[in-house]
Amino acid sequence: MAKCRTDCLERHLRICFEMLGCFIGSHPRWFLLAPVVLATGLGSGFYFLTDRMSNNIEEQFTPVDGKAKMERKYIRETFPGNESIFSSLRLSTSGNYATLIATSDRNILTAESLRDILQLDYRIRSMVVQFDNRSFEYVDVCADVMGSCTSNDILDVIKDNANSIDAVNLTFPWYRSDFRSVPLYLSLGSVKLNKESSVVESAEAIQLYYYLREDTKAKTDLWLESFINLVSNESSTSIQVSYSTSMSIQWEFEKSPASVIYLFSIAYSIAITFSIISCWRLDNVRTKVWVASCGVLSTGLAVLSGFGALLLLGQPFVMTAASCPFMILGIGLDDMFIMISCWQRTRVLDSVPDRLAHTYREAAVSITITTLTDALALFLGCSSPFGSVQSFCLYAGISVCFCYLYNITFLGACMALNGQREAENKHWFTCAKIPEDLPPRTSKAFSVCCVGGSYDSMTEREETESISHIFERFYGPFLTHKLIKAHVFVIYAAYLAVSIYGCWILKEGLDIRNLALDDSYIIDYYNNQRQHFSEYSCNVMVAVKQSFPYWDEEGQKQLHSCISNFESLNYVNSTFAWFLSFQQFANATNLNISSQEAFQTHLPHFLELASVFRQDLNMTAANEIQASRFFIQTLNKTTVKDMMVGLRKTAEECPVELLVYHPAFIFFDQYTVIMDNTIQTVLVAVTVMLAVSLVLIPSVLCSVWVAFAVCSVMVGVTGFMALWGVNLDSISMINLVMCVGFSVDFSAHISYSFVSSPKSDVNEKATDALAHLGYPILQGALSTVLGVVVLSVSGSYIFRTFFKVVFLVVTFGLLHGLVFIPVFLTLFLMRLAPTPTNISSNSDPEA
Repeated sequence: MAKCRTDCLERHLRICFEMLGCFIGSHPRWFLLAPVVLATGLGSGFYFLTDRMSNNIEEQFTPVDGKAKMERKYIRETFPGNESIFSSLRLSTSGNYATLIATSDRNILTAESLRDILQLDYRIRSMVVQFDNRSFEYVDVCADVMGSCTSNDILDVIKDNANSIDAVNLTFPWYRSDFRSVPLYLSLGSVKLNKESSVVESAEAIQLYYYLREDTKAKTDLWLESFINLVSNESSTSIQVSYSTSMSIQWEFEKSPASVIYLFSIAYSIAITFSIISCWRLDNVRTKVWVASCGVLSTGLAVLSGFGALLLLGQPFVMTAASCPFMILGIGLDDMFIMISCWQRTRVLDSVPDRLAHTYREAAVSITITTLTDALALFLGCSSPFGSVQSFCLYAGISVCFCYLYNITFLGACMALNGQREAENKHWFTCAKIPEDLPPRTSKAFSVCCVGGSYDSMTEREETESISHIFERFYGPFLTHKLIKAHVFVIYAAYLAVSIYGCWILKEGLDIRNLALDDSYIIDYYNNQRQHFSEYSCNVMVAVKQSFPYWDEEGQKQLHSCISNFESLNYVNSTFAWFLSFQQFANATNLNISSQEAFQTHLPHFLELASVFRQDLNMTAANEIQASRFFIQTLNKTTVKDMMVGLRKTAEECPVELLVYHPAFIFFDQYTVIMDNTIQTVLVAVTVMLAVSLVLIPSVLCSVWVAFAVCSVMVGVTGFMALWGVNLDSISMINLVMCVGFSVDFSAHISYSFVSSPKSDVNEKATDALAHLGYPILQGALSTVLGVVVLSVSGSYIFRTFFKVVFLVVTFGLLHGLVFIPVFLTLFLMRLAPTPTNISSNSDPEA
């Protein structure tokens, strides 16, 4: 099997690229200008960038077909709500609100602290805001409850008088007074209770909410902005205040792209500097300074064309796609270094078209493999249920295609023009013809800046870089030594063990606060909420989706059985239901509601007394209940995924048709699909990559080893990603999909060079492959890391995650390409005969 060849397509592809290289080498100016004109035209699409921006968090970071979205649709249609009787408990969305958390290192339930809180509350409610040349206050936009603005329970309990706190015996979690039960667990945080009762002794935090109507968004958004400005400028000696609004996370998320714009120029400056330095030669003719600069320019043209084309076609642009240029920069430079390496192995005395033809013959198939796998992996990512992943993969996939096109055309033309300069022995900067050897009676300084064009007269090739010599003479023989191979296996086993452990502890889900910048004001708010109000979780709606005999004894048993099943879950605290309150009301007033007629007769009177319960019933004109809902309070005793899935499973097992819903489930749905979808996408991408490798690499086993390397790198990246504190979410999923394409680059280049080597001994093949491509692969890896390293200082979790994953991919890809794969190939492929297609038609046996 080791000698099984699949080079039918590969051989013809090499011939086609050889002809293309010859044609581009003969007409370089056309291929230099055409990509620039095309990129300029397509780049006009950036004019529509602002209009195409689509950064709605729910649309982009939650599953497109999430179950909770269908549940929300049912809740909205069945229980439309009543604007005159606002109830935050019954909202189908998170609502429109502003909120603040006042904290104190000591007890916040003191007259001094409460006085500051009441004063702040007064300033918020009396804040005057200008809109459309008119002024308005909170009372003009607040959510109504029987004609009055919604209030905060804790302030109602003390009757807006800070001094009355000493006269009130607060009980937690519920405070009962004047025939009213107040859920203080929503207002008080980090509560300390009396050891013998539920009386509150102290608390460290108080949370206040200010709910707004949702009819005039422009007006309420302006009030929310004014709220942020007001509270951010408040100061107090007794309390510390953190704050947020229903729009804060969206507004803060939209600031992320602007925070990295300056990093683009830094990244490209670093890439240009590195490319020039790594391609610099002391020979003033053979140096590849201009080719390196054009390689960076080529990636820029690719981004301009890819993004511009999609913007012209009306494709929404999501902020996650802003990291694409950094990835394209790495891919483009990697291909450039491969092409330069192949150019340097051509005969100096050949014509430029012939040299470019030989370059394309050797390099084009290799970069075609990596481009195909990169692009296909990204396009497969478009099937993700997350809009942010779809947008990134589409923009990145199209840009990769343009990068390949411009490397073949624009960069090839630049190499041809640079080759013409070299053929005429002209200086790289002045373009003046200079001597090849140092003229007599001239100083050594003259040779540094005014002499060049030397080459190896034996091989008629450019002199090999010193690092390539190191790979050939030292590193290759060292790596293929039997003892070193044994150590490589031990290192690989350790790498695999740590990676698998990391995969085992990998956490799922996107913490929504990670969408904001690190210095955002909402970070303090989320930290305080987690610290002081984490005991209680969601108050989940449970909808009864069918007509049900609530009066019937058998029906009541079924419903109570379902409630008991919910309350038996260790993360369910209590149940709040209209029919339980109605039963208590009937018992207190000696009403018999055990028949349908009596039940329907007394229900309207109960709903008059407790009008808020009307929102929990969907009734016909004849007072028949078509659907209803009740609520269960959950606790933070398990993960949100287990909580949501457990409640849904319990609802399905109930003999009554039930539906559970909470607005947060829209975001929690990501936990149910992220793992399976990531695994499915990656496996399909690896399968496609294997198919591409089988077609283009003339050895079945080499193709299999490339697939093995990709899987191994994926496991390593996933495991070490978890150890580095990165969760599996839609952000990291983008990078894992990209990881498939990136990890192919290193192993595919080495494997292809290994099987294409004319050497007969496997150790010599490995050494030959490392000598030819070790340095270009190292250059590509370093350029990729340098291209994204600036993102490590970004204030955005999204871009830092991109850096972390790319860094891991490049590090482990390089480790596999330069260490593991060469060793494994020598051990498992024994001896391979020289590949006939690799022997050039000219007389040089190594051409």
